[in-house]
Amino acid sequence: MKHVFLLILIMSLSLTGCKAKDTQELNPEAQNNPEAQNAPGLENVSDPNLAIENTDSPTWLVSFDQALAQAKARNLPVLINFSGSDWCSWCIKLANEVLSKPEFLSYAKDNLVLLNLDFPRKTQLPETQAKANEAIAQRFKITGFPTVILLDSQGEKIGQTGYQPGGPQKYIEHLKQIMNPSK
Repeated sequence: MKHVFLLILIMSLSLTGCKAKDTQELNPEAQNNPEAQNAPGLENVSDPNLAIENTDSPTWLVSFDQALAQAKARNLPVLINFSGSDWCSWCIKLANEVLSKPEFLSYAKDNLVLLNLDFPRKTQLPETQAKANEAIAQRFKITGFPTVILLDSQGEKIGQTGYQPGGPQKYIEHLKQIMNPSK
């Protein structure tokens, strides 16, 4: 009986992911430091060596308005990665196993506009960036991390997902299925 209880406990904890109870828990430090550095991108998730130095790689934007403008101009969907890059283990796994990999970045270059909205705890975002990220998180009712939202080029929500095991190719196929469910 102890083993069953322990197994159920472990499974429930792993399924809940990285939940945030309220907006203060999402990023308590960012609200008090307007002089913080620029928002970290995925290259800063857990290992600075994960940064892709290839200029052919797409840029992870940090501005919702800029991402939407680029999506409209290029007629591409937007992939929004809501992440706790320096504290959420599933966010770090997603970044390390998929989002920073050349295979994913190569696909994204021609097929997606990438937007990273980060909610770090150890690194402070500029106050304006933290407030903008929070507003978008509230708009899409984000309650846990990682959450990946796909929008069409007009900003309408297509679908939502999170971490998926299997690496970049499997994740790309998963995103294609969300964007084109009839295929």
